[in-house]
Formats: sequence, C-alpha cells, structure tokens
Amino acid sequence: MAAASLFSLPSPRLAHRLLAPASVAASSSSRLQTLAAKKAAPATVATGTAGEGGGGGGRGAAGGLLSVLDRAMADEEEYRRARAQVQRKGVEAEGYAIEGVSVGGHETCVTVPSLNVAFDIGRGPLFAVSQDYLFITHAHLDHIGGLPMYVATRGLYNLKPPVVFVPPCIKDDVEDLLQIHRRMSQVDLKVELVALDLGETYEIRNDLVARPFETHHAIPSQGYVIYSVRRKLKKQYAHLKGTQIMKMKKSGTEITDTILYPEVAFTGDTKSDFILDPLNADALRAKVLITEATFLDDQIDVDHARQHGHMHLSEIMEHSQWFRNKTIVLTHFSNRYSLEDIRQAVSRLQSKLSSKVVALTEGFKSDYR
Repeated sequence: MAAASLFSLPSPRLAHRLLAPASVAASSSSRLQTLAAKKAAPATVATGTAGEGGGGGGRGAAGGLLSVLDRAMADEEEYRRARAQVQRKGVEAEGYAIEGVSVGGHETCVTVPSLNVAFDIGRGPLFAVSQDYLFITHAHLDHIGGLPMYVATRGLYNLKPPVVFVPPCIKDDVEDLLQIHRRMSQVDLKVELVALDLGETYEIRNDLVARPFETHHAIPSQGYVIYSVRRKLKKQYAHLKGTQIMKMKKSGTEITDTILYPEVAFTGDTKSDFILDPLNADALRAKVLITEATFLDDQIDVDHARQHGHMHLSEIMEHSQWFRNKTIVLTHFSNRYSLEDIRQAVSRLQSKLSSKVVALTEGFKSDYR
C-alpha cells in the first residue's frame, strides 16, 4: 500500500505547479479580506449610527461595504502592478530592447542586443556574453570586475574574440589584469583591446560607428555614443536626373555626404557636469540616453552625490532644458531604494522633461514583495 500511495502522488515539482494557482488565489483573497477589514472599521461605525437613527441602515451598510471593496480592489491592482515590475527584465526604447542590471556600487552591465553591444560588464553576467562589442566606461570593479569571465566564457562557447573598448589611461592595467588571469588559469583569453580616445571613431560595421565623450566620475571615465551611418546626396547634385547621377557615380565622383545620427548614448557613472559640456551635444540628442541617477530623494543631498562622482535626480530636473533625447533610461540607483521609490522618481522627472523617461529596475525589490 505504501508503494502504491507513493506512485499515486505527483512529483514535488508537479505538485508545486498544481498548487501554485490556488495559493496565489488564496493569497490574493487573504489580502483583499485584510484590506477590506482595515478599511471597513470607519464604515461600520457610520452604518451603526444610521441604524440607530431608524432607517436606511441596510442601504448604508451595503454602500459602505461596496466602497471598501472598491478601495481594496484598487490596492490589489497596485500590488499586481508592483509584482509585474519585479518580473520586468528590461525596457523598450525607440525600437531598441535594452537589457541589463545596474545597481549602484554592486553591478552595472547594460546591453543593446540589436546593436551587438554591451556597456560595462559588471560581474560578467551571462546575458552579456553574446555581445561582440564591450564598452568599458571606467575601472571601478562593479563596472569592470567581470571582464576576465566575459572573455573566458566567450572562449568556452567558441565565440570569436570580443572587441573591448577602454579609456586609454587604463589600457595597460587592463592588459595586465587579463595577463594575470591567463597565467593563473592557464587559459588563453583572446580579446581585441582597443584604447578609444576622445575625438576618435571606431567602425563597428559599415552602418554603425562609436565615439567616446567626456564624463566626470571620481576616477577617469568616459561615455560612448553609438551612431548610425547614412549617406545623403550632396545638395549640389539634388537637381540632377537619376541617369546623370548614375553616370557620375560610375565615373568615381563622390556624390553623397556621410551623416552620423546618434542612436544610443551611455554615460556610465558621472556627475552632472557632462550635461553642460557643449562637446557632449550628441549624447544629449541621441534617440536614447542611458544615464545614471544614483540618488533620488532628500535623504542624500546633491553635495554628497557630487563628492562621490554621481548624479542626483534633482540635478537632472534642474538641467532638463538641455535634453533632446526621445527616451531617457535611468540606471544605477542606490540599493536603498525600492521599485516604488524609483517609480515615483520617474514620475517626478517625467513632469519636467519632454523626453520619455523609463527606468532599468532589474535587481530592485518591491515594497509589496
């Protein structure tokens, strides 16, 4: 009998799947009942008084109960929205899927898969391994610590050596770091390490290039802009017919201008000074700007943020007139904040900006969790 009863039971995993909907429903019901009980107390007193008055008590009680249930259901909906935020893994911005994790002081790695790029490498998360191009903003470990693992994992999967861009002042140290890991692990970490300086351009592919721009962190740092490359007929040839243009093209005449359109900009860690630098105009007019907002409230002031090379949300609001981006993706929040704190901050900033504002919230918890 014992053996028969064992075979009749579902596996623990299957049992969990079968029980999960019921437990969720019970949890929701329990929350609703608790919320209704809390909010019903004032209504009970009111309906009791109506009853003593000699009429309409039933209708008053029913109306009060419906009101309480409505409020409880509204709170439940807020809970469900918060839970949905917990499950969120990335954001969509101007046709780009932006994925990653960015928690101040812990880890930052953000990818744009359609461009085949990752910005900073955090602790070497697996989701970044498939990106062929990696842009490092600075040498703090929460941004570069996973570099050897990223390179080694690509080798493990037989992927081609990645191209890793670094500020020129840290290239030798990064090479030394990789050499240490080669020596310790006796693994050939194959990578193309590129020192990309301000004013230089690197061609990722024939329709995509990258340029660094100056940022202002506690240690040497730089951001990056990814541009799409388009070719436009020169104005002096605009009046010509198609056959004439083709003839000039065949003769070797250059008939087009090359125009760079800033698509995605990434600042990494920085003070707000980068906003006021006229040389950073392309970062502020890129379709998508991915930037930091480490501190969000009055508990940490602007001076503290600046002393540590970071931005406060209030500074972004103060300089809101300079942003021409279609979407701004906020990252690098301090882990002192919850999803609800971040959502409220986004709402406050959205009221000051014409750009759409979204937040990368992977790694943050909800107050409802």
